[in-house]
Amino acid sequence: MKYFNKLSHQLILLIIIVFLAFFITLGIILPQVIVPTAESNIYSYLREPLEFVQSDINEDLVTTEIAYLYKIGDTVAYSDNIHDIIDFKNVSDIMNVFTENYGKFIYKNQIYYYYTLHNDNVTKIALTNDTYIEKTKQDILDAIIPVVILAFLIIALILIIWGSFIVRKIEKLKQKIDNIDNDDYDHSISFEIDDEIRSLEIAIEDMRISLKSQEEYRSQMYQNISHDFKTPLAVIKSYIEAYNDKIEDVNTVMDVINNQIDKLEKKVHSLLYLNKLDYLKNNKNVEYELVDIKKIINTAIKEFKFRRKDVKFIVSFDKNSKFYGTYDYFETIIDNILANFMRYTNSTIKIVVKNNRLTLYNDGPNIDDTLLEGIFTPFRKGIKGEFGLGLSIVKKTLLLMNYDIIIKNEKKGVSFIISKKASK
Repeated sequence: MKYFNKLSHQLILLIIIVFLAFFITLGIILPQVIVPTAESNIYSYLREPLEFVQSDINEDLVTTEIAYLYKIGDTVAYSDNIHDIIDFKNVSDIMNVFTENYGKFIYKNQIYYYYTLHNDNVTKIALTNDTYIEKTKQDILDAIIPVVILAFLIIALILIIWGSFIVRKIEKLKQKIDNIDNDDYDHSISFEIDDEIRSLEIAIEDMRISLKSQEEYRSQMYQNISHDFKTPLAVIKSYIEAYNDKIEDVNTVMDVINNQIDKLEKKVHSLLYLNKLDYLKNNKNVEYELVDIKKIINTAIKEFKFRRKDVKFIVSFDKNSKFYGTYDYFETIIDNILANFMRYTNSTIKIVVKNNRLTLYNDGPNIDDTLLEGIFTPFRKGIKGEFGLGLSIVKKTLLLMNYDIIIKNEKKGVSFIISKKASK
């Protein structure tokens, strides 16, 4: 079966199968369909001459295909050609089969057709064998088969030409896929017809661009992660060396090491949490409930207001607003956003809950438009050249609960707006 691994060979096999199906239909089914029509015609063919048959059997009416019988009482006369039509020894052997006005019967394994006319005590009978039927079937098949074969050959030729175009298109797509990670390969394909294969080529090209972007992003992210983890380690190493050289005292070194370890721990925790979100994205067993967003926000404010005592928190709640999810998810979201605000706000943070929308505002500097597009990408360089996972965690956590977040630059400051995703 390896021969049929190619589409062109499969197309040839399909054409052969269709060709055989045509001939089976013509050779077996069509003749069976023709017979009732041919039989109807033969009865008309037998009836018409009977009006002119006399008792002496007018020889001008006799043909090689039809024999005639003329019965008056017990006397039976018949045409001279009757033995050419039906072979009998005694005419009485067949007279008992003419029981209907017309019909057919089998005599010595051959089919015969007859038609009778009754006038007073005279019965006239026209009789023929199945030669006419067979000839009619053969004439019809002789007329149909050449037309069918010609039509089939034209269709087969069209299919072969069309199939060759399809095969060439698929081969181009295969070459494109085989070289999907080869930047030196010319990936441009021009398909004139905007069909499903063209749509597939567009999808493959989109996938190639996406894979390339993901590879570039992954490479950049690894570099950023390395940089983000390397800096605390370098600081720890330098202070240990300073202690060994008697430049720094042990208390200073321990404080620095503890501080840098805390930073590393937070980064590792965030990275693990981000990976956890990727797992939870495919887990449909998490049950969401109505959460007390006011309680979550107030708890977070109590923690963060001691980090910067110069920042003023302004909070407004709408009692009718409802948020569904988990307490852990919303606590993570609020904590990460406020942790981001603590770095950039000047003096004021406003939190407003209204119409099922949560808006968090800080009066810090606007975010550059070039940074807004990838601000939720993990370890993407952000404001002041810093790297982080906080906003990426926020975005992914919200998406799990079917919420979305947008960032809007105000005249002064920046707003983070959280709302339910619009249903499609």
